[in-house]
Amino acid sequence: MELYTIVPENFKMDGGACFGVVPKSIWSKHVPCDENNMVKLSSRCLLIDTGDRRILVDTGLGNKQSEKYYSYFHLFDRIGLEKSLEYQGYKANDITDVILTHLHFDHVGGAVKWVGDNKTPVAVFPNATYYCSKAQWETANNPNPREKASYFPENFVHLYEDGRLELIHNNTAFCKGIDLEIKNGHTLGQIIPFIQYNDRTLVYMADFISSVFNIPLAYVPSYDVDPVKSMEEKDEFLKRAVKNDYILYFEHDYHYECCSLEETPKGVRAKETFQLTDI
Repeated sequence: MELYTIVPENFKMDGGACFGVVPKSIWSKHVPCDENNMVKLSSRCLLIDTGDRRILVDTGLGNKQSEKYYSYFHLFDRIGLEKSLEYQGYKANDITDVILTHLHFDHVGGAVKWVGDNKTPVAVFPNATYYCSKAQWETANNPNPREKASYFPENFVHLYEDGRLELIHNNTAFCKGIDLEIKNGHTLGQIIPFIQYNDRTLVYMADFISSVFNIPLAYVPSYDVDPVKSMEEKDEFLKRAVKNDYILYFEHDYHYECCSLEETPKGVRAKETFQLTDI
């Protein structure tokens, strides 16, 4: 098995929203922000090559929305998903599976693209089966007021109508070396992949724990639909992660790609930070 970091773009979001009830006077000591309180984030996807399958986890923001819309997120280093794959020696046709951790715009935007009149949707990966959870599919198609602005039907409805989208109902073994767990604090039915790699377990964090500085229990983003559930899920996971020496792979941490964990007097914290290529 080989793993590759795929970064179609980076962007910015409000730092207060990223760290919830934690005040700026505390989080800004660790995470730099600009004069508008915006912090840098990454769209760090993951390509898993098992030898017979090429599995992509998440797809970034894509390019289907208006440039005015994207301007709200201050995109930078924007090379696009297909170009990012090409840098690693792969083409869109090579991808056999796409795991969508959830259907928020910044995770699923690159799954579908416009062709022709910019109104006809086609799957970016023509040979791939796409996956998301049943709970997330139902949420995305009947969103609550808190999440409604994060879902764009053009990002995912075509995949279902075209027979390309399979729904995951429960925690499951996806394939040899990859297990999927479902979390419900950030959004109902978020899929978190656990990957066996070089005798370690690497966990793709998605929006479950967005960055190194979201590891402490109280650092729950304002975007989470159930912050108490997020803390409960995080607490259970971190205890298990320390015990089993998991590696955390961050989708949104601009500064840190991976970390290990340790127990400290203040709770579980990052032990070492490193790149995927260092494993």
